[in-house]
Amino acid sequence: MNKARHIAIIMDGNGRWAELRGQKRVKGHEVGAKVVRTITEFCAADSDIERLTLYAFSTENWKRPRLEVEFLMKLLQKYLDNELETYLTNNIRFEPIGDIRAFSSSLQKTIFEVKEKTAHCDGLVQSLALNYGAHDEILRAINRVKKSQEDITEAMLSNALDCKHNVDLLIRTGGDHRLSNFLLWQAAYAELFFSDTLWPDFTTVELEKILKDFTKIERRFGGLK
Repeated sequence: MNKARHIAIIMDGNGRWAELRGQKRVKGHEVGAKVVRTITEFCAADSDIERLTLYAFSTENWKRPRLEVEFLMKLLQKYLDNELETYLTNNIRFEPIGDIRAFSSSLQKTIFEVKEKTAHCDGLVQSLALNYGAHDEILRAINRVKKSQEDITEAMLSNALDCKHNVDLLIRTGGDHRLSNFLLWQAAYAELFFSDTLWPDFTTVELEKILKDFTKIERRFGGLK
């Protein structure tokens, strides 16, 4: 039976969720942040799940309206401040991925502090993809290893990536059927599930159903069995 050791989620639909209710898009992001906690705690309680990687802010999200980007930065700061206790209570290690150098110095400091304060936790690893894009990640990895005198191998490149763990199950909410530059290397043989549910409405019940369906899939990894 398949076990989803590493789950990755593209959390799409926050803005549309708010607009459908006649609210500002930022309201959807606020509600979506609460869903992050619920889903993370659910995964932390499942001993089969080792890693949860969430697409929080992409390298392309800077193109959004300035006020929305500013709100997202404040929301991330607030989330990390509030969730440290949740991480520690649930034995969750926080490991961000992406190039956070584009963030303010105060936000970078908070990201590093939460990472350090949860480093001893040995339960679920929650990774937030922050200023993350798979193309950017792969380019940065190549630049790390290109000075090697040896031929670059798959193992060398994989070890130079922000995320060094292959994805078993990749979920996208919000109705779109694309990967949007998320974990392209790590998801080479991931099972893909696309949900029409907007992220603020995504529940542990739906996640449980996806996990159940995942266990029934025959994963061949390019072979016949």
